[in-house]
Amino acid sequence: MKKVWAAYLLWFFLGIFGAHRFYLGHIGVGLAQLFTAGGAGIWWIIDVFLIPSRVEQANLKTRVTKLEKK
Repeated sequence: MKKVWAAYLLWFFLGIFGAHRFYLGHIGVGLAQLFTAGGAGIWWIIDVFLIPSRVEQANLKTRVTKLEKK
């Protein structure tokens, strides 16, 4: 289970490099942020509002995957 506080810590300290996106499983956007310095900081600012819903989506995806394996 992903934690909101962990995503925010990654966002705050390494967000310009997309670390929080990698943590939440969004590899493509994480790479885009890595190579564009967080979209010149724009994605970094936007993500402060999106992190809670992104964590919820990642956790839901994990739960569904676990149920499908049963």
